[in-house]
Amino acid sequence: MLVNRWVTSPSSSKETRHYEISIAGSGLSYEAGDALCVLPTNCPELVDAILQAIGCQGDEDEPVSGLLTPLREALLTQFEIKAPSKELLEEIARRSGDQELNGLLSAGTKEQLGDYLWGRDTLDLLLQFPQADFSAAEFISLLKPLQHRAYSISSSGKVYPDTVHLTVASVRYEAHGRQHKGVCSTFLADLVNENTPVRCFFTPNKVFRVPEDNSLPMIMVGPGTGVAPFRAFLQERQYRQATGKNWLFFGDRNAATDFMYREELEAMQASGLLTRLDLAFSRDQEAKIYVQDKMIEQGAQLFAWLEEGGYFFVCGDAYRMAKDVDKALHDVIAEHGKLSAAQAGEYINQLKKDKRYVRDVY
Repeated sequence: MLVNRWVTSPSSSKETRHYEISIAGSGLSYEAGDALCVLPTNCPELVDAILQAIGCQGDEDEPVSGLLTPLREALLTQFEIKAPSKELLEEIARRSGDQELNGLLSAGTKEQLGDYLWGRDTLDLLLQFPQADFSAAEFISLLKPLQHRAYSISSSGKVYPDTVHLTVASVRYEAHGRQHKGVCSTFLADLVNENTPVRCFFTPNKVFRVPEDNSLPMIMVGPGTGVAPFRAFLQERQYRQATGKNWLFFGDRNAATDFMYREELEAMQASGLLTRLDLAFSRDQEAKIYVQDKMIEQGAQLFAWLEEGGYFFVCGDAYRMAKDVDKALHDVIAEHGKLSAAQAGEYINQLKKDKRYVRDVY
């Protein structure tokens, strides 16, 4: 880790950081649009609290992947200890005899079980049901392996061949009487320093790429940390000296505290690299304004760029933003293309077939 700095203001309601990780001498390379997959280490405080909850010291040697490993080390580096596995949930329910949890598991309704587990982690359940007593071996047999976390890369590999940049929101919240932290986001924020190796690998995203034709327009919708790959795309276009127009829709809660990469983006706009920058800061006025509202507001121009062969990229929240942006795109194409809803759907399907409407959502 070479750089770890805030890109939101300390007074923001969010903590988002910019990271730069050295890959010099590794032989690894990446393209704008790829993801970096980080293998985190679990929070030591969480590991110690879990050890206390199951009545273990942490120095118990347990077989992990064929090797005897001290339990504390295994919980730090080998197992998913934040989100409870289905097997652990079922065993806690069986051993505790709790009617509510057993009822939710036997009913098989994912939504209700999801509501119950919202904000709860493995430690919450162990503290809630102390009667579900586990030995060290029993406990780790019910855990899933610790998984990597994938992040959209916010740099161009051509501009930065020796480093990879990430833009990551640190997850921290209070629930069930204790502080909770995101596994990987706070591993990067709190546990990694210049002497800590970051275990990681690249995942290519061959579809989510800057257009090969440097003359074609590019429309990018990336609110919040969704701006990450578009910082990389703009760097790539600058490196290629591409003549195609570039349009970014960016938004967050407040301009004063959440305008990430403001100086960079404004410099790109001043130089002409960023042809258009449309901003939607939802909390800066009484009526909330989002990126999809800005798309509709600029619908005629947006449709004109698509008609010129423009590419339309979306990155960010899959649950609401991406759906709202998709609906806005349908509405813009129907209105300004003077098409029926069905015809607008066909237009969008053709964009997808041509790989001109591409999403990187999570």
